[in-house]
Amino acid sequence: MPQKDPCQKQACEIQKCLQANNYMESKCQAVIQELRKCCARYPTGRSRVCSGFEKEEEDQLPPKPASQ
Repeated sequence: MPQKDPCQKQACEIQKCLQANNYMESKCQAVIQELRKCCARYPTGRSRVCSGFEKEEEDQLPPKPASQ
């Protein structure tokens, strides 16, 4: 039996908030922050719902210098 995603509850709360607020992300910052906190508690790859945040954070990092 697959293990339950530890941050699934927070992801569902974001969906509910977005639906209730006409998909205005600015109105759901508190629940989005809760998901970010949950994702930070688990190693990369542990939570499928966190994969989007992990990718977003990678994209915001400065580029690695090319090895010479």
